[in-house]
Amino acid sequence: MATAMAVQPLAPRPCSRDIAAWSPPKQRLMDNNESRPALKQLQQSAPQRPRRERPCDGCRRRKSKCVLQEGRRCVLCEFHKQDCTFVENAQPRKRKVDDTNKSDTSPNKRSAASSVKASTPPATKPQQPIFDLSNIPAPAPPVQPAGTKVLSVVDESLSLQRHRHCRYVGQTTALDARLIGLGDFNETNETESQVGLLRQVTGTEYFSTHDDADVPMPDDEARALADIERIVGPHGNKLIEIYFRNVHPSFPIIQKQAFLDRHRHGDRQFNPPLLAAMYLLALGWWQQEPTLASQPRPDIARLEYIAITSLTMAMQRPKISAVQAGLLLLQRPKSSTWTLTVQLVALGQDIGLHLDCSNWSIPLWERRLRKRLAWALYMQDKWSAVGHGRPSHISAADWNVPTPVPDDFDESVPPIDSTTDEEDEETLRGRSLFNQMITLTSIMAEVCDTFYSQTAKADIDRAGKYATQLVLNRAKPVQIRLKEWFAKLPAECKMDSYNTNQLSATGYLHLAYFATEISIHRRIVQSLRPPTTPSESYMMYICRSAAKTRLISAMDFVNRLRPEHLSAFWYFASASNFALIGTFGALLQATSPGSEEAAFYAARLNEFKWTLSVSAGKAPWIQGALELLDATATMLTRLPSKPASVADEEGMDEELMMTGFGVGAVRQEMEVDRW
Repeated sequence: MATAMAVQPLAPRPCSRDIAAWSPPKQRLMDNNESRPALKQLQQSAPQRPRRERPCDGCRRRKSKCVLQEGRRCVLCEFHKQDCTFVENAQPRKRKVDDTNKSDTSPNKRSAASSVKASTPPATKPQQPIFDLSNIPAPAPPVQPAGTKVLSVVDESLSLQRHRHCRYVGQTTALDARLIGLGDFNETNETESQVGLLRQVTGTEYFSTHDDADVPMPDDEARALADIERIVGPHGNKLIEIYFRNVHPSFPIIQKQAFLDRHRHGDRQFNPPLLAAMYLLALGWWQQEPTLASQPRPDIARLEYIAITSLTMAMQRPKISAVQAGLLLLQRPKSSTWTLTVQLVALGQDIGLHLDCSNWSIPLWERRLRKRLAWALYMQDKWSAVGHGRPSHISAADWNVPTPVPDDFDESVPPIDSTTDEEDEETLRGRSLFNQMITLTSIMAEVCDTFYSQTAKADIDRAGKYATQLVLNRAKPVQIRLKEWFAKLPAECKMDSYNTNQLSATGYLHLAYFATEISIHRRIVQSLRPPTTPSESYMMYICRSAAKTRLISAMDFVNRLRPEHLSAFWYFASASNFALIGTFGALLQATSPGSEEAAFYAARLNEFKWTLSVSAGKAPWIQGALELLDATATMLTRLPSKPASVADEEGMDEELMMTGFGVGAVRQEMEVDRW
């Protein structure tokens, strides 16, 4: 006779001892279970328990709402795979700290309570962003009683806590997600282990979190912050204002409201390299600010030294702030190093920026910040690979970050999904530019994979005399994609969408577009070989005509740049992209079949160089592009003389009509359009 046996759940019973490694703030920005869709759905669909019924033992210990299911365990016990019992006695209530403060009327107690209250950011009604910080003196950090913890929104985050850091637990490590799931998780989804405190963000994704003190290193953070503030002197508030006015709209990788709230309340425990990087970028507009132009500029060299050295130490404790600092430092002229870019990619993967965090059990504002920061890192990697001629370190197979949507740019804490009237025009323009740059970068990444990867290079070499045809066949899909992207460009991203005497950052996006186009035609020109038949001569002529059209369009774009464009924010790759236009012109000059064509490109290159030298007066960083053009010009001095010009377009068209080719037909098939 069979005996019925009750199979106990695999997970152990929750431990009754407290896990004191993390103390959550009193005012939580989000419900701990809010970001778990499956759990939230169970809670909404399960029958509600009458108030007179007591919660189960597990929910009582977690201090969570107990929602019973019909004939089954409660929702949370079902989710944690544990027994749902009602045998333990109610735990005695603990007196709140505020009760002591209320009962004690001594001045010292009252001042301590007021100090803690003043240092806590409001959680119900976010304050409006600051747009003029120049007249607000930097308040001294509030004095806290011994043992009192200053609460902040960053203390609830995963990767922005001030004294802790985290590392993503990958799928192939010795820590298996199913085994970690057997742990006893507290109300903050954390469980203790011998490798650190493990935090669960989804049913299968975990992070190990560690105290910063666990990583021994010189404790120079306070000294670095003091040095930074000493260098900028009384101009710190003004530089922060300049940063958020000129850089942040087009490069929104900082949670603006959280930063300004901390700054406003005297919290100066910022990440030193991040603060220094913000100051360094803002110093680019020093001369344009009437209140600063007549005063001595802070010591930029000293500020850069502090930023770089403190970033090197900050990388040992992976946090979002270290990635932010690195990305901002790379936006400075002549500072885009491939080594630092690769380090940031590794750092971003360490904290899980390559993953989709949409359903993680972390604050909503942090999820949105992670998406923006992840794509900024993606663009940094791809455009650095183009500028340095290196293989990208971010693989499409391991990239699972959704493209930001409008709600992901809400920077209020907590999020309110709205923007102020002050922000509407410039902020929305910057967000649109950021999103369009993401799409364009993905196209450029396809161009690099299609034409410049080692496998693509080997394919073209093996094609021999059919190399040009192979390149043209591969170029057509990406050319169509690029053409569709440009056709759908929003009105606020057009070059003529600007107001007089108001900075417009649209220039860097269009320059990146021309760099992408040129990268396609550069490979086509490189694949051309001396023709041996009339049809090959004609194909060469058409390919070079298309390349000439792209070059002239790019140079005309540079001629149309106005002070409103030149003085605005430009992406770090812009100097390299300007130089790429000149390099393409030099390539066409060097490969010209006749002397007249070579002379044409030589004249256009001289005009282009003159235009850039004039523009450098408004944008000094363009000097980097001019230096690269000088190097190219030196190489062209060794170019041998060219023979007389070949047949013109009309004569060649008549000559090859018998072969079935025609200038118009081939141009139409190649989808050559003037910008």
